[in-house]
Amino acid sequence: MAWLQKRPQVSDPTMFYTVGLNKTILLVGLGNPGKEYDLTRHNVGFLSIDAFVEQTDEMEAWIQKKDLKCLMSTGQLGDKRVIAIKPTTYMNLSGEAVGAVANFFKINVEAMVAIHDELDVDFGQIRLRVGGASAGHNGIKSVTKHLGEDYGRIRIGIGPKQPARISSEDFVLQKFSSEEQEQLPNLVREVNAIISEYLFGGELPHDTRSFLV
Repeated sequence: MAWLQKRPQVSDPTMFYTVGLNKTILLVGLGNPGKEYDLTRHNVGFLSIDAFVEQTDEMEAWIQKKDLKCLMSTGQLGDKRVIAIKPTTYMNLSGEAVGAVANFFKINVEAMVAIHDELDVDFGQIRLRVGGASAGHNGIKSVTKHLGEDYGRIRIGIGPKQPARISSEDFVLQKFSSEEQEQLPNLVREVNAIISEYLFGGELPHDTRSFLV
């Protein structure tokens, strides 16, 4: 899409990791790999983390890490070392990748934020919190199984289901409507702002944001 500019590939970003840095933050975008899932509601976590990496000069280009079951980008923002990942395990097994990366880089669960779709939140709203239940989200269930629940959540609303009788599984795998797609630049802009506030402020507040214009 026009508002996401591709950046050339670079060498393995894990080579830039330094143990002595003050703090490492893990940002996890949840979704399903494969072009067929582009712009589906369940992949809004991928969409958001892609935009953050593409629009942040300090972040390196994505590189595949088969041993860690993910695509990875790293960068230095202020005093924070940032590791962004997109699991390549498919949604239901996301925790395998997140757990592998967290263990490899010795990242505490409190220094991790997951970005994901939330059917119980209306489209146009983003809710922030630390910890809590999965609300039926299989990706979050998997991450919690591997790491516990004390990590941050950027919960991007995709509800309510339309039509109401459609199954949740079918609805989340549909592409955003044309009207919703018009709002996606505003959505990723707000997520970028939230991530920046978290990285430079140090906390993820319990808050609700709106991005509709």
